Amino acid sequence: MAASNSKLSSERRIPHVGVVSLGCPKNLVDSQRLISVLMAKGYAIENDFEHADVVLINTCGFIEPAVEESFETIYEAKQACQNIIVMGCLGAQKDKVLAEYPDVAAVIGPGKRASVLRAVKDLVGEPPAIAHQSVPSSGVLLTPPHYTYLKIAEGCRHRCAFCIIPDLRGNLRSRPIDHIVAEAQDLVTRGVREIMVIAQDSSDYGFDFKDGTNLLKLCEALGKVTPRPWFRLHYVYPSKLVDELITFMQEGIILPYLDVPLQHASERILKLMKRPGNIEHTLERIEKWRAICPDLTIRSNFITGFPGETEDDFAQLLDFVKTAKIDRVGTFPYSDVEGAQANDYDGVVPEEVRQERARILMELQEDISREKLAARRGKSFEMLVDTVTEEGAIIARTKYEAPDIDGIVTIDELPHGASVKEGDLILAEITDSDEHDMSAKFLQNITPTSHIPFARR
Repeated sequence: MAASNSKLSSERRIPHVGVVSLGCPKNLVDSQRLISVLMAKGYAIENDFEHADVVLINTCGFIEPAVEESFETIYEAKQACQNIIVMGCLGAQKDKVLAEYPDVAAVIGPGKRASVLRAVKDLVGEPPAIAHQSVPSSGVLLTPPHYTYLKIAEGCRHRCAFCIIPDLRGNLRSRPIDHIVAEAQDLVTRGVREIMVIAQDSSDYGFDFKDGTNLLKLCEALGKVTPRPWFRLHYVYPSKLVDELITFMQEGIILPYLDVPLQHASERILKLMKRPGNIEHTLERIEKWRAICPDLTIRSNFITGFPGETEDDFAQLLDFVKTAKIDRVGTFPYSDVEGAQANDYDGVVPEEVRQERARILMELQEDISREKLAARRGKSFEMLVDTVTEEGAIIARTKYEAPDIDGIVTIDELPHGASVKEGDLILAEITDSDEHDMSAKFLQNITPTSHIPFARR
């Protein structure tokens, strides 16, 4: 390794760094920040790992399938590059990683960017000063240039029985409002049209400051960003604060889209999960939210087969979904998480039962979603263009769909003379739909030059 470093130094060669980002959008933001620093220091980001001097793998270690994917990625990277740094959530379980791959160069937990940078420097040296690059204050984006994620806090103060995020990422640490707003303003100045606000629990934002800072004050401050983008909130737990948050949606300051991870509807199971457990209040809140903002779209996630879940508990979940008629639902069969309290619970549900319940729940939700999307036919909506294919088709989303996790709108062809590019805002009429996606007819390109409007004017 010393000889390798000497060679790099003597040739003044710019070290090439490969980066893999696995897991959730919060991990993606971490990868963006790391790449931004590497580029500022002059490192070259290399997509072909056979030409990389070192490969950084930002892992996910939340559930067992994610751990398996991380290990598979480490194996694949090792076939192309001898210097592998494992970082991120799985990096917090160093012994587990080294037991599988004892010859990786370093294993570093999440939130330790300085340690990763030191490890890179020790392995491949530093670029010459002439290689330093100018990077925007909001950093590079690993998303398409018209949308991105904005992380407002790190860690979590909750102790859900199925989760080990506090062990991996620590307790809640909120970012100051002025820092968040400055980043959002820089992103918009660069042409970003949609900013997705994320945290482990966005509704908990500011709790650690103990000075009254909260998500409402943050949204009020974000409302002053100009030109105003689409602000979309993710991972918002049901609470009284959300009742007031809906007003910002009704007024058009943030999108009328609420991502609420409810996880279950049986009060007994919610108590075992150590989650808020009064489902009747949740139904009342949903009704209240829709009354304040009839345009509201709600997304949620549910776990099937949690330890101790009976047929009656599952029936309560189905009844809740039928009653609440949530717009978008993700379902996950329960999976053990090493170190989670739920691993020690009695009443383990067989894997095939977990999967079957997930299938039943999704079939129910597909019927609900099919009905809701059918109601949009014949109506016109503003849409953000994500993709323009080589054949000229358009893949877009209305304000009711988040990228990657919700459905899409497809426009097969444009009228003669129409011009559309990725990131444009268009007006289109829904012509057809199924349980997830929609088709539409292009009406006009409404991309603003001075502001970014919502569908409601």
